[in-house]
Amino acid sequence: MKKDNKQRGISILGVFFLSLVIILVLSYFNVSIRAVVESPTGQENINYVERTAKTVWDNYLAEPASYLWNDVWLKIIWQPLISKIDNTSSTELQVGQ
Repeated sequence: MKKDNKQRGISILGVFFLSLVIILVLSYFNVSIRAVVESPTGQENINYVERTAKTVWDNYLAEPASYLWNDVWLKIIWQPLISKIDNTSSTELQVGQ
């Protein structure tokens, strides 16, 4: 017997469906999302989350993300791919002439 222990995350469609269900449940209980977001407490919470996310990005994630983008993605994947495409295009033009 072969066990399949793959853990699967939630898909984009699943997130959309879950969001829709949450909005419908809130509507059923007469909770106004706009009123919650526009309230002073809601604004404080949003500002807190925004500041915390910015701090986490600036202090912990910006440098690794920059490294991954510039040194891994661009240098190792993107530039060789574009170079191959350019070489293939120029080879096809020479053969076709």
